[in-house]
Amino acid sequence: MKRLRGIPFAIAAIAAAVLALGALLSWRAESRVNKIALADTPKSVTVVLARDAQYRPSRRFVGTVEPWLSARVGPQLVSAYVGTVLVRPGDSVKRGQVLATLDCKNASTQSAAVAAQARALEEKQKALASEAGRLQELAQGGFVSSNELEQRQAAAAAGNAQVSALQAQLANKGLEVSDCILRAPFDGEVGARLVDPGAFVRPGSTVVTIIDRRMVRIVADVPERDAAAVVPDTPVAVSFFSSGVKRDAVVSRRSPQADPQTRTVRIEVDLDGKGAATAVGTTATLTVDVGEPQPSLEVPIIAAKARGESANIFVVEEDVVRARKLKILGESGGNLYLEPAIKAGTRVVTEGRGGLQDGENVIAKTDTSTAQASAAP
Repeated sequence: MKRLRGIPFAIAAIAAAVLALGALLSWRAESRVNKIALADTPKSVTVVLARDAQYRPSRRFVGTVEPWLSARVGPQLVSAYVGTVLVRPGDSVKRGQVLATLDCKNASTQSAAVAAQARALEEKQKALASEAGRLQELAQGGFVSSNELEQRQAAAAAGNAQVSALQAQLANKGLEVSDCILRAPFDGEVGARLVDPGAFVRPGSTVVTIIDRRMVRIVADVPERDAAAVVPDTPVAVSFFSSGVKRDAVVSRRSPQADPQTRTVRIEVDLDGKGAATAVGTTATLTVDVGEPQPSLEVPIIAAKARGESANIFVVEEDVVRARKLKILGESGGNLYLEPAIKAGTRVVTEGRGGLQDGENVIAKTDTSTAQASAAP
């Protein structure tokens, strides 16, 4: 009986323990509930300091690297099969060096035939001239009529004309024979080899191209509104896209006529080849400064949302963001240059801009890496 009387007390103790545990869990859950509205929680943002800067407007034009001299070497008078091609791209050649030969047996045979005809006609002409001379002596003695003498002299003149015609034909055949040996027109390099032995070429076909890179020309087409900024001797910064090399130069010449279709003006910048390190036909950019330097505020591009000629930014003032709209002066090297309507050193939001509203509270963290990169010259 004593054991039965102890059971209610045990049950009561267990129930009390369960209730206490439930109350503890309820209190713990309640204490972890955030009773502050999310809209009132300060947002975490990253900022950089706006910097004073001098901005000078510039224009950038895309040009093409061209050789100082360029030639397409091929036959101009004959059609024939290619016999040999003695050079390959990259080979250096001297003026007059043989580049390729054509199989011109037909032209050589015709030239020999014309030469034989010319020699035969010359011998005949000598005989006619001698006969005309004798007839003239006989005519002085009254043994030959004037009519016969005139006929012989006319025949001799006709023979001279035929000889001259054959000599001209022989010279033309000689040019055709010479056209079968293709030679370099100047000192340079082989840019391209377009045919191999066995190919059939016609007048105007290109067998190889020869270029001279001791001097190169950067050719660019400039919009007509910028033509006044690229007069000869204007300083220009040249950047070669293929090699990344940058060089300073001046505008060498500007065309006095704009293209009637594109309304662009062609300019050229001459540069020495510097060891022929620049491949022709590649891209180069030309940068020209225009106008005068003007004070500006420099911020990273990621800190602004550009719309037309203005940019929207957020600045932090005593842990509160303020929206600002500033005029864009220009852009360069990943930075945006704005009108100096706010002070240098103002904290400008770079990361965490999404969803920000004017007047919100924020927790700002300065991005020193961006600030140092922006401060680098």
